[in-house]
Amino acid sequence: MKILLSSYHNPAFTNTTIYRERAIEALGHTLVRFDDRQFLLPGRLRQAIPMLHNWDLQRLNHQLVKLARTEQPDLFLAVGGQRILPETIKSLKAAGIKTALWTTDVPIDFENILRSAPLYDDLFCAGTEAIDIFKHKGLTNAIWVPFGCDPEFHKPVLLSQQDRNVYERDVVFVGSYYPNRARLLEALAGFNMGIWGPHWDKLEAHSPLKTKTINSKVNFDQWVKIYNAAKIVIVVHYQNPDVPCHQASPKLFEAMACQAFVLCDNQKDVRAIFQDGQQLAFFENETDLCAKVSYYLDHVDERRRIQSTGYQEVLAHHTYQERIKKMLSIINKQASKGAI
Repeated sequence: MKILLSSYHNPAFTNTTIYRERAIEALGHTLVRFDDRQFLLPGRLRQAIPMLHNWDLQRLNHQLVKLARTEQPDLFLAVGGQRILPETIKSLKAAGIKTALWTTDVPIDFENILRSAPLYDDLFCAGTEAIDIFKHKGLTNAIWVPFGCDPEFHKPVLLSQQDRNVYERDVVFVGSYYPNRARLLEALAGFNMGIWGPHWDKLEAHSPLKTKTINSKVNFDQWVKIYNAAKIVIVVHYQNPDVPCHQASPKLFEAMACQAFVLCDNQKDVRAIFQDGQQLAFFENETDLCAKVSYYLDHVDERRRIQSTGYQEVLAHHTYQERIKKMLSIINKQASKGAI
């Protein structure tokens, strides 16, 4: 099968686009890439003048349709979908190309997606919050397909003494600053803890986390070492009372693929995938988080049993190859039904 994948390559670090592309090719399919953020005009200018943004967006979508006509793929798969216009989907379908959407982001900017979503042949969602939104709009065909891991990138590694000097902590967190994350992690300020990620300079001046944070973006080759050097990896999901978010973070699967012990907040989609005390452990609040960290630091054998079980589970069932395989199976089954 020839697959035209619309996604985004972040020039600053390796993102999940790379893992999806690798999975498609590893499964024996022909991959055609389209970067859906190849705007000509800078973002500030487009934000200031909506007419220029619309012009550049239309130009981008024309480029996509032109590429599809040249390559004639069997399937167009849009990851995210925010920048794909309804008329683009109509043009692709008129050319006999199957179309599928895989929503991935927290639904902050979902209006553009909702305009095109009814036109796709298949809908997949990384988080169940997107499925709920689609159902509310009368779209009942969305299927949950979470993020995953790529074992070639996310894996146990041998660390040099220099790496251990830089990264080794009892407890680690990798991710952007958000107020809810800061509140939770401040409960662990008394532990040997490291926090890596952008925007942690927003911490209040008196925060006990000031000495724990390394305020910078971290690429996979760094955070793989961080996870391998840690005894406990904390996963705290994005939370905003005005924006539903149930999805399991990519970092969850990636940390488990590094054979790390993961202590995760009580996130709905994670609860549906993993069992507490089996593949990972959950915490409810600051008090519970602090107690769980103390418990699992002391109970080494139990911690190692859980992280080993989690590692085996993600490699068996939660790789991007498994995700792509599942989606293509559903797409092909739907196509077969339509042909009858």
